[in-house]
Amino acid sequence: MHDEFLCHVTAYGTCGGQRIGVPLGSYRAPTLALALWWLRDRASWIAERLDPQPEISRIPPSALVPVAPSAPDVPSVLRAWCGDAAQQELVADELAAGRLIRIATSDDTTEYELLAESVDALRMQRTIPALVVSVG
Repeated sequence: MHDEFLCHVTAYGTCGGQRIGVPLGSYRAPTLALALWWLRDRASWIAERLDPQPEISRIPPSALVPVAPSAPDVPSVLRAWCGDAAQQELVADELAAGRLIRIATSDDTTEYELLAESVDALRMQRTIPALVVSVG
């Protein structure tokens, strides 16, 4: 069982013709449960900022505008992932096995990525000798 996890959230977009990443947060989770909680919390945080619930939030009039029906619905994807018990269990199993997990969704301009990996798995990878291939 892996005991500690590194979690990251990043938004990727294009600026000046180049793909850039903007870190939205990192967390070193001391337990698997806290890693899962943090990932769900960040997914909800992104969803709420992209599509606030007008009846809950204090939003100035005309601050929200509808998008085209064909636009990808990132907030709905993230909210659905947070509420899907089977997906949460799958992520927990993968992390517990020492595998990197990546949850990503995108709209027309931005990709949102949530990553988590075991600190123990990272340490073990560093102890494996690098593959060296002679060229020439």
